[in-house]
Amino acid sequence: MAVDRIAVIGGIDTHTDLHQAAVIDGIGRHLATAAFETTPAGYQRMLDWLHSHGEVLAVGIEGTGAYGAEIARFLTANDIIVVEVDRPDRKARRDNGKSDPIDAYGAATAVLSGRAGGTPKARNGTVEAIRALRVVRRSAVKARTQTINQIRTLIVTAPSDVRDRLRGLSARELVDTLARSRPAGELADPACAVKTALRRLARRHQALSEEITDADREIGPLVTQTAPGLIALPGVGPETAGQLLTSAGDNPDRLRSEAAFAHLCGAAPVPASSGRTNRHRLNRGGDRAANNALHTIVLVRMKYDRRTQEYVARRTAQGMAKKDIVRCLKRFVARDACRVQRVGAGLQRLAGGGAAGHGCSSGYGVAGCW
Repeated sequence: MAVDRIAVIGGIDTHTDLHQAAVIDGIGRHLATAAFETTPAGYQRMLDWLHSHGEVLAVGIEGTGAYGAEIARFLTANDIIVVEVDRPDRKARRDNGKSDPIDAYGAATAVLSGRAGGTPKARNGTVEAIRALRVVRRSAVKARTQTINQIRTLIVTAPSDVRDRLRGLSARELVDTLARSRPAGELADPACAVKTALRRLARRHQALSEEITDADREIGPLVTQTAPGLIALPGVGPETAGQLLTSAGDNPDRLRSEAAFAHLCGAAPVPASSGRTNRHRLNRGGDRAANNALHTIVLVRMKYDRRTQEYVARRTAQGMAKKDIVRCLKRFVARDACRVQRVGAGLQRLAGGGAAGHGCSSGYGVAGCW
């Protein structure tokens, strides 16, 4: 007997080795659930299984940026609409319990109800390559900072003859001096052991610096090629531009407007008014790495960009606090970055001309503009 071609919605709870899939119909009834291996053959069996229950309208996936990245790419390549689903809140977990089938049904139900409607990042272009390279660079920078901190800590507790010889040296001079040193003596002697440890840490610092330089040499041309307009903005460098591109993804058209991009970056103002007080506050949500990139750009502009300096002086004279000025500038930078970002084969803009609906351009011209 042929299966009626009803409209169904799928949901997937993603894991390392097995993905749990579920199917519901158009009124939310649970139809079936099954687990599939995270292999190409397993993905194909899951797709066939979904089609066996009816016409697949969409599939909600929890974790498209982690375990679900490949299955999201596979389904998209097979003309299935993929919807990004957030993890259920704690209240829902307490009410419904926790298991892989429950989470899979919950992902499908979130799509049906409209609670989930986000388009996942494509992760199939140059921006994904930039993201992968930046992972290595970021970890190397973190490890290098930890290394120089360890060097300084060892020097503090080292014997006085070691401390006195290294006192007053800059970080570069300190690393070069220690890397060229030739400790002599028995390792059982604390002074010799400290000198040996400092030498090894200094050489580790140099190796990490070379790794960071290599990463910059690889990332810089990719960022410039992908978003030359973004690099041309005042205060924007390859590192901050790479982070903004990574946050937007290879398919920035998934962001409906520049306001959505600002919200993603945690730069959208949050109302904090009460009674006769009318104000906004910092947004502590969104992508904090993108927010950090905006903050870095703002600091550079405040130091070197004349137009930004004039804006800061004007708002300070109006009585605005520095943190509020920085918040406004972050919003302006998000608007500028959104306008010029062109990502992907189509070089599609994130938002089209003008700052419609916001009452001014990004030229810092109107006080209180958002």
